[in-house]
Amino acid sequence: MNILTDIAWKEQSQEVEALLEYSELLNVTSLESGLEAEVRKISINENSYVLKTWNKSSKPNVESQYKLLKVLYQQGIAVSQPLGWGTDKEANYVLLTSFDGVPVNKVKKNTFIHFAKLLSTIHDFPHENYSELKLHKYDFIAYFYPDIEKHPDIHMVLTNLVGKCDLQQNKLIHGDFYLGNVLESQGKYTVIDWTNGQLGDPRYDIAWFMVLIRIYVGQRYSDYYRSLYLEQNPYTYEELELFEAIACLRWILLNRQIDLPIGKETISRVKSLVENNQYLDVTLI
Repeated sequence: MNILTDIAWKEQSQEVEALLEYSELLNVTSLESGLEAEVRKISINENSYVLKTWNKSSKPNVESQYKLLKVLYQQGIAVSQPLGWGTDKEANYVLLTSFDGVPVNKVKKNTFIHFAKLLSTIHDFPHENYSELKLHKYDFIAYFYPDIEKHPDIHMVLTNLVGKCDLQQNKLIHGDFYLGNVLESQGKYTVIDWTNGQLGDPRYDIAWFMVLIRIYVGQRYSDYYRSLYLEQNPYTYEELELFEAIACLRWILLNRQIDLPIGKETISRVKSLVENNQYLDVTLI
């Protein structure tokens, strides 16, 4: 059975048309999926693709994501090639892209040089030059901190910090840039999962990545990445410290809501981050 034939394609490339003709040759395997969607790898001969199906609670605008990926890919940005989008029999949105490797799970200093360049290129992309892009600008707190009203201690601190940061929502941001959303294949890096792509503040993208690196990899690498990014961009250490506090509050909120991965050093690293950030209090953990 060809799982692609059950999809009502809204837009499709020649690759999709070819795959539809060779259903008996397709090999379908499951990939690690996130909280929002099911992800499968489709292979035929030496070619591989990724089919992402949003069959969980999240219902993003896949058409906008497809158009964003199409423009970015055509302009040489390190993203997967979008090949088609549509809906399956259960009316779940689906997106087919190229397969571009596996998530980065081992890092060294040279890796972060690539990451800093990747993120800078994304933030500098002249989105205003492409009329077909319909990038959204969301309410920052409502979008990145759902149901925060149920956690008044975090809500109060966050509202205060956002009021101080002079939020600028005028650049393309990824919205969830971290190791799991960067693939590597033969030295080439590709940024995936553009569900949260939007007009936003680059400092938040940077800070979210730094927070996750500090929590799951270590402070040394987080500090190194910060120094790299500051060398390439007109931000200050003080700005990033404020946004790092804002990003850390998101991790604390998500951990209360969904139980994020916790290793033997995770909580101690979170406590260290909070204790060394002037904007946070350890009672929030």
